[in-house]
Amino acid sequence: MSDYISELEAWLRGHADREKAEAMEAYMRNQFPFLGIKKPERERLLKEFWKKRGLPKGEELLHAAERLWELPEREFHYAAMGLMEKYGKAAERSHIDRLERWVTAHSWWDTVDFIADHLIGGHFKRYPDLVPAYTGLWIESDNMWLRRTALLFQLKYKDKTDAARLFDFIGRTKDESEFFIRKAIGWALREYAKTDAAAVLRFVEATELSALSRKEALKHLG
Repeated sequence: MSDYISELEAWLRGHADREKAEAMEAYMRNQFPFLGIKKPERERLLKEFWKKRGLPKGEELLHAAERLWELPEREFHYAAMGLMEKYGKAAERSHIDRLERWVTAHSWWDTVDFIADHLIGGHFKRYPDLVPAYTGLWIESDNMWLRRTALLFQLKYKDKTDAARLFDFIGRTKDESEFFIRKAIGWALREYAKTDAAAVLRFVEATELSALSRKEALKHLG
């Protein structure tokens, strides 16, 4: 597996573009270094590599994802998340602890939102009994990204959304001044409004939200 990751690392580094990297780093407020490979090209390069070398399976896939996550450049983190998404339905219950750790490492909206929505959201659908314990801790956590994850993991749940939990979590965080929490509140409400607009309208009318959260929540409701 070390050869596999070394080859993948070399493959992506071989397509690095310093000029593009500087622009991508600036867009992300210089939080992380980049290779300078934009999403369409990165996806194409990964498909080429996986076609040639194949995808690792089972524990080897998890090990590969962890190794990629440890590398400094952001493109490797995106590749790691792509591998984790492919692991999908094979994930065991304890997999949630790895995902929780990823939320708190190299944290910024671009990775946290994907992990919350695509990875954790899917994992909780498979193991719904995990939801109360984990999200109950996250919403009270000192880590802002875990609180954001608790607000966003149901984004794709539609009519399976636990509205009581969503509204409760918003009630606990609505007075925070943190931009990423206020934005998450609005985003979560906006998505749920596509399923139950009346419930969202009632909640917004009865709840004192920040201007940003309210604007985002009502964006498509007039």
